[in-house]
Amino acid sequence: MPELPEVETTRKGIQPKVEGQAIQKIIIRNGKLRWPVDTSLTEKLPGLVILSIKRRAKYLLLETSQGHLIIHLGMSGNLRVLPQQEPAIKHDHIDLLLENGFLLRYHDPRRFGSWLWTEAPIQEHTLLKSLGPEPLTDAFNAEYLFQKLQGRKTAIKTFIMNNHIVVGVGNIYANESLFLSGIHPSRTAQSLTLTETTKLVAHIKMVLSAAIEQGGTTLKDFLTPDGKPGYFEQKLNVYGRENAPCLRCHASIEKVVLNQRAAYFCSNCQK
Repeated sequence: MPELPEVETTRKGIQPKVEGQAIQKIIIRNGKLRWPVDTSLTEKLPGLVILSIKRRAKYLLLETSQGHLIIHLGMSGNLRVLPQQEPAIKHDHIDLLLENGFLLRYHDPRRFGSWLWTEAPIQEHTLLKSLGPEPLTDAFNAEYLFQKLQGRKTAIKTFIMNNHIVVGVGNIYANESLFLSGIHPSRTAQSLTLTETTKLVAHIKMVLSAAIEQGGTTLKDFLTPDGKPGYFEQKLNVYGRENAPCLRCHASIEKVVLNQRAAYFCSNCQK
C-alpha cells in the first residue's frame, strides 16, 4: 500500500503541471472504486481551477473554488501526468483533462483507491477530522507523544501506526524507526521513557524524510509520476530481512506478528 512518502512524492510530482490549471473534462471509465465515484463530477468539474494540491495523511486534496477532490491511492493506485493524446490502457480508470494539454491519469488494478468530492470544509470531512498530527510538523513532538503513551499497554509499534495518534507511520517506517531508536517493537507504549520517546520521534521524522527524499520505498506497484519506480530497498535496516545479519551487530534479524502486521527487529540492538 502506498504510504505517506509515496503519496508525498506523488503530490510533488504532479504539482508542477496540475496546480493552477483549469479542468477541461473528467473521464470516468470505471467508477467502481472503494466508494463509487460521483458521476455528477462530469458536470461539476469542467471550468474549475485546481488552486492547490495538498496532502493530509495519505489523502491528496485537490482544492477548487467549489470544493475538494479527495484522492486515495488504495493498495495499488498511482497518478501520472501525461499528454492528453496518450492512449489509456487497462486499469486506467479516471482522467482529469487540463487546459495545458496534459491529463492527470489514475491507474488502479485493485480498485481499492477512491476519488471523493466534498463541498463542505475539508477539515470537517469524516475521513480527515479525527486524524492525528502530521509526523513532519512541529505538532508531532516528544512531549505530545509521551503524553499519549501514558497508561497505554499497546505494543509501541502498533501504537505509532495508529492514525489517530500520528498519521503516516506505516509498517516499513515503524520498523525502521524503532530499530534506529533501539526500542523493541513489542514493548508496551507506556514503558517508554521521555528520552526514548524523544529518540523515537526524531527517528520517525528522519526515516520519513529520507523516504520522501528517495522518492518512496519498496512497494512493487508504486511508480513516481514520471514513471520511475520509487524504490530504495537498499536503505532498509530490518524490514523484510528476517534471518539476515543485523547491519550493526551481525545477530540475526527476527520477525514476529503484532496486530496482524510483521515486526522485524534485532533483539540484541533493541530492548
